[in-house]
Amino acid sequence: MAHHDSPSLPARSSWERWVPLWPLLRNYQRKWLLKDLFAGLALSAVLVPVGLSYAEAARLPIMVGLYATIGALVGYALFGPSRILVLGPDSALAALIGATVVPLAQGDAAQTIALASALAVMAGVICVMFGLAKLGFVTDLLSQPIRFGYLNGIAVTLITSELPRLLGLPNSGSTAIDSVSHMARGVAGHKINVVSAAIGLTCIAAVLLLRRYAPRVPGVLIALVGAGFAGWWLHRQQVAVGPAVEPFAAGWIAPHLPHLSLAGIQSVASGAIAIALISFADTSILARVFARTPAEQTDRNQELVALGAANLFSGLLSGCPVSSSTSRTPVAQAAGAQTQVANLVAAAMTGLLLFVAPSLTTYLPDAALAAVVICAALAIVEIGHVARLYRMHRSEFAVSLLCVGGVVLLGVLPGIFVAVGLALASFVWRAWHPYDAVLGRVPGRRGYHDISRHPEAQRFAGLLLYRWDAPLFFANAEIFADHLRRAMARAPAPVKSIVIAAEPVTDIDVTAADVLANLHDELRAAGVRLCFAEMKGPVKDRLRRYGLFEAFGGDGCFFATVGEAVDGFLERQGRPASTPRKRRTVRYRTRRGRHRPPPQEH
Repeated sequence: MAHHDSPSLPARSSWERWVPLWPLLRNYQRKWLLKDLFAGLALSAVLVPVGLSYAEAARLPIMVGLYATIGALVGYALFGPSRILVLGPDSALAALIGATVVPLAQGDAAQTIALASALAVMAGVICVMFGLAKLGFVTDLLSQPIRFGYLNGIAVTLITSELPRLLGLPNSGSTAIDSVSHMARGVAGHKINVVSAAIGLTCIAAVLLLRRYAPRVPGVLIALVGAGFAGWWLHRQQVAVGPAVEPFAAGWIAPHLPHLSLAGIQSVASGAIAIALISFADTSILARVFARTPAEQTDRNQELVALGAANLFSGLLSGCPVSSSTSRTPVAQAAGAQTQVANLVAAAMTGLLLFVAPSLTTYLPDAALAAVVICAALAIVEIGHVARLYRMHRSEFAVSLLCVGGVVLLGVLPGIFVAVGLALASFVWRAWHPYDAVLGRVPGRRGYHDISRHPEAQRFAGLLLYRWDAPLFFANAEIFADHLRRAMARAPAPVKSIVIAAEPVTDIDVTAADVLANLHDELRAAGVRLCFAEMKGPVKDRLRRYGLFEAFGGDGCFFATVGEAVDGFLERQGRPASTPRKRRTVRYRTRRGRHRPPPQEH
């Protein structure tokens, strides 16, 4: 979305590229200040309740969410290339953080905070290292089917884990199955708190209705303020409203590295890697979505460094891992944020809250925060995209569903790694068993086409045209040879010559080269000539290094097009060419109007 008064920064030196806040402040314009101040105040009104909610969803003390919010805002403001992107605790990470930290902490609050902050520091270090090494491309491992499946699995996990809290029941279980069974036992035992359920459902209705009909209104803030007043009034009326949100400690914790043993660090390492990959995939996508103009390019490596800095700052302030936010960044944009100064204002207001209003959540029912998390989970559900996968690519749709099942049934962390493994296995399988085809000439159409799709295609007696749609490597080389032998056996006449349409073959490794050499010897012994057409130059160069180019017959067995190979075969058989062509002389006009002959072809 372009704005006439959008900031445009001058060219920066190399170190200023890594710390974008410095050139921004040097060139800051007074007309941006009022907008940034207002956007920061509006943003803080949303960040505080959301930070509390996501900390609760991750089974962390709620002040961890505020510490993480402040650290993420400051860290990204210093190093982030996007002018309005907002980072903080996120619903997509909450279940992953809880699944990593809670089993290790064993109910110890201090250990929980130490593990969560260590997770943030480790994820931050990974992101910074990858960014400095320019490895932003590694997030390409998280394909769209995996991301959709992960988000849908997270949504199911979050909703099922928060439903017991919504009904006034204590939390129990780390997977969706555990939460559902725990809730079922509570319902069967008549342990539901009706008042708590009513407050939670009212908050859900308020947030969803305002999100639908008044998206600029901070529905989360309104719902939580209303729930807080309701909890205060019901407390005075001596009505049991179920568990309340724990008060957070007043004051501030000095920045420090989390105290964790080597065994503890090793136990959260896999979770830190998963968090780094997932949070960066979301951040890089969101940065492109909220670019101010189409010409504003995003730097994936700089985004990695900024995300790492946000997580490092969060961890040093005893916060949890953070990511970009699809719900809070639009708030900053709608409020008129011009630069990252708006995020610094929001961080200052959030920090001020820790000193002036530590008892703010005293009467806030726990069901209200559960309602906020459920609404956030509903917002990340991807149904339309998954339906599109079903229509367009069934195997990728299956990978997405398997990712959902893995996250829901096995837990967040195992589910992610299972999904990534399945996606890589699917890719390897497609390269292992690629599509292949016997080709023929279709009357009235140019080129040579798959005879299974065009039964009317003409085939040439004694000639087999064969196409293999993948690189030749150790896993599929023998399959290639077997399929070629099968195509020879099914040919309508004895095969005298084979032409491999090799344009899709982008590489040939050593194992495949040995298979080709053996196949060539086998065919020559049987009186069959093996040729190649449309093979790319780098692949020919590789065959030369293997010593096979000349062994196969040199230039006489490598043709520029399939048509040339067919004409060469027919000429050797004393038959007319398949496509009689007239050679046309093209004359080129010079600037003075004179004609010159065409350039010589090489």
